[in-house]
Amino acid sequence: MTTQYTITELAREFDVTPRAIRFYEDQGLLSPSREGSSGLRRVYSGRDRTRLKLTLRGKRLGFTLSEIRDLLDVYESPTDTVPQLHAFLATVTRHREVLERQLEDLNATLEDLAQYEAQARAARRRHACSWHTRNPRS
Repeated sequence: MTTQYTITELAREFDVTPRAIRFYEDQGLLSPSREGSSGLRRVYSGRDRTRLKLTLRGKRLGFTLSEIRDLLDVYESPTDTVPQLHAFLATVTRHREVLERQLEDLNATLEDLAQYEAQARAARRRHACSWHTRNPRS
């Protein structure tokens, strides 16, 4: 028997809104089957659950929905074709390079902030010492 999930179950499990799940469906990342007399009830498969999990992971890593879709297609391909692997490596490499540049920027900013903080603390100490010198009763 195949495991099936409702939109509510997936939303709870992954801490996202049903609206977000419907959005990913609209973007072609998920494809639930429909049940009920009017076909309004969405039923998600294990495949959809895995795709949602990978989509959310990709979003946390900063991938675009288009990149995520491409990666999911490679992930699900029946064979590891050379063009698919090249596309996958290009996407991952490009994203890694962006993250490395952001990390360099963050490290430079953290160094600047540490210097500013040290300067402010030193100025505060100088100010406190001169205040106590001028006001010995305090």
